[in-house]
Amino acid sequence: MSTLEKKETGGKLGIVPVAGRIGAVVEGIHLSAGLEPETVEELRLALLKHKVLFFRDQHHLDDAQQEAFARLLGEPVAHPTVPVKDGSEYVLELDSSGHGGRADSWHTDVTFVADYPKASILRALVVPEAGGDTVWANTAAAYEHLPEHLRELADRLRAVHSNDYDYAARRPQATEEAARRHREVFASTVYETEHPIVRVHPETGERVLLLGHFVRRIVGLSSSDSAHLFSVLQNHVIQLENTVRWRWKAGDVAIWDNRATQHYAINDYGSQHRVVHRVTIAGDVPVGVDGRSSVTLKPAPAGDASQRETA
Repeated sequence: MSTLEKKETGGKLGIVPVAGRIGAVVEGIHLSAGLEPETVEELRLALLKHKVLFFRDQHHLDDAQQEAFARLLGEPVAHPTVPVKDGSEYVLELDSSGHGGRADSWHTDVTFVADYPKASILRALVVPEAGGDTVWANTAAAYEHLPEHLRELADRLRAVHSNDYDYAARRPQATEEAARRHREVFASTVYETEHPIVRVHPETGERVLLLGHFVRRIVGLSSSDSAHLFSVLQNHVIQLENTVRWRWKAGDVAIWDNRATQHYAINDYGSQHRVVHRVTIAGDVPVGVDGRSSVTLKPAPAGDASQRETA
């Protein structure tokens, strides 16, 4: 049997790797809140190993059931600025026909806050006939394969992440309405957080690169040097060897470890319709190699007069 055909043994689930460094399909399971604790633990361990898990034919799930299943993995959390879907507590609807439905740049979800989500659960409702794939990158593998001297440099660096960025520059084809909605919704509250560029994964102990499109600058560097160094490190993350690409079908579910991945929704399907529903699981505050935690810069912590004055 080839590597892609081999199933991991030792558990009840069929787990089939789909790329060399990231991603696996989980077979023989219907996701629900009623899964046995042993099965949930098997999923947790598989997620830590493969970083992203794929499940076909989960048509039985609706929004409430997706939220209920998510609670087996941790505490669901709503997006800090974007409203949830009507009638749900935590479901974020990403609709290609509306604002925010085409996340076509490399990112880790919500890194502009200190305790950004540890995992995301994405369910496909409507998919294009062609196009609309999502790609994930393994940020632990990216760190592991950095040249030694670049790893040592990255270990010492910190970066500021924010949801306040130049939307028009990033999406020059966007309409005025889309840019206005970005300012009024996504950036309605401006967040800034200083994170270590290398985070120690709280469950595996792996060192992972914490980058993506919410990075505004690397602390202590000029804007030019910051941009150049960010590009060098980010390009190591998205090398093809670190990635897996998923062709969606309606009813598919993907779960990824948001602490050890970046992802990119490919915007190649024109006017075709694409709708996915996401639930995220609350995370913890990252800690760097030196033991220093991430720091919230904006909004300033309550009672912190010095940060209020400089924010």
